[in-house]
Amino acid sequence: MRNDNRKITELRKITIEPNYLLHPEGSVLISIGNTKVICTATVEDQVPRFLRGQNSGWIHAEYNMLPRATQQRKQRDAVRGQINGRTMEIQRMIARSLRSIVDLKKLGERTMVVDCDVIQADGGTRTASITGGFVALSLAVQKLVNQQLVKETPILDNIAAISVGMTSEEDILLDLDFSEDSTAAVDMNLVMTSSGKFVEIQGAGEKAPFSKEQMNEMMEVGEAGILQLFDVQNKAIREGNRMNQNLAPLDLSKSKKEILIATRNKGKAAEFESLFGKKGFAVKTLLDYPDIPDVEETGTTFAENALLKAETIADKLNMLVLADDSGLKVDYLDGNPGVYSARYAGERKSDAANNAKLLHELTNVPPEKRTAQFHCTLALAAPGKDSLVVEGEVDGRILSIPHGENGFGYDPLFFVAEKNKTMAEMTEEEKNAISHRAKALINLEKVWDEWISMLDK
Repeated sequence: MRNDNRKITELRKITIEPNYLLHPEGSVLISIGNTKVICTATVEDQVPRFLRGQNSGWIHAEYNMLPRATQQRKQRDAVRGQINGRTMEIQRMIARSLRSIVDLKKLGERTMVVDCDVIQADGGTRTASITGGFVALSLAVQKLVNQQLVKETPILDNIAAISVGMTSEEDILLDLDFSEDSTAAVDMNLVMTSSGKFVEIQGAGEKAPFSKEQMNEMMEVGEAGILQLFDVQNKAIREGNRMNQNLAPLDLSKSKKEILIATRNKGKAAEFESLFGKKGFAVKTLLDYPDIPDVEETGTTFAENALLKAETIADKLNMLVLADDSGLKVDYLDGNPGVYSARYAGERKSDAANNAKLLHELTNVPPEKRTAQFHCTLALAAPGKDSLVVEGEVDGRILSIPHGENGFGYDPLFFVAEKNKTMAEMTEEEKNAISHRAKALINLEKVWDEWISMLDK
């Protein structure tokens, strides 16, 4: 355990309060432990001279630490008459991190200025600035979209940052506070996108050199921490955008009891009608809302994609929304194709090509090692509320030769031992009774009443 009784790979408590200030287009107060940073994003209708006439935008960042953000007062840069080297390094790091996940062409000839002002410092101020700065930037960009000043969001990915360190005893610590940072043998800052790519890796052996194996371990611990930050960011962005739209909280006692299933497939929606009919809810689909665009599934897990669809549409329509993400997980292939099941063989969806690729990947793999699962994640979202996620799976084995004419996708290769059939050899009724979606629905029904009762609190 550490000074604050955290586990060595545990983040400090983190909160991001959106729309913290009145005037900026985007603003947050991010608190990570005792570190607190105000991040604002300002839209300026001009670009640096070197970009003029190129129909491209720019992102600039400034970083500042208030005089009593630390234990001893520090003189302001303005009084000294120059920015110190550390401040310059940090604000350049913030700016290039944010630029890396923005399509500057889509921004048009305007500059987004992100200001990060540390009001209390206890380690990790630069990483908190990047994490909070992204949320402020996202809120400002969404205002441009809402005002139709840009056609679509230029933001390509989330980005967040965290510190990792290694003690003299070679323990790997996540999210260092000041006392840990000042005594660490190795100090590292990681900046990563939600698609799993690194933008910056700053590592230094402060007191001792470190091995490649130790570096890899620190990166794995840091990556796990950053994945948690994305969830906090997305919740703050949804809350901030909702506040900007002046949407009233969803009140089921006064509103019509409807739930939207995020699909245009009537057959899939029909699977949910029995459950929600019992609960007194009418089922709608995206066919009832033809103007709602498809939500791009940019997540790297089933839960991320399902939540992205459910929460985006729930906020857009101010109603209950249920979305799913499903796919095939093959144990020998480390869970692949997973979230990429529909496009396993390429962006152009093709069941035949996907099955051919799967069989190729499993060439000469014996039957006992061809175990697999059909997986389904359901995400239920209500505007301004915590979402609900449940899962369901059916176990099976991948055959070397397809069997059956029913179903679609990987069904002809997915053999279910308890039925002694592939999914494609089953009738629709047989398949629906044991499917991954059916099991997820059973799990949803178990927690529905408790979750729905929380909406009015």
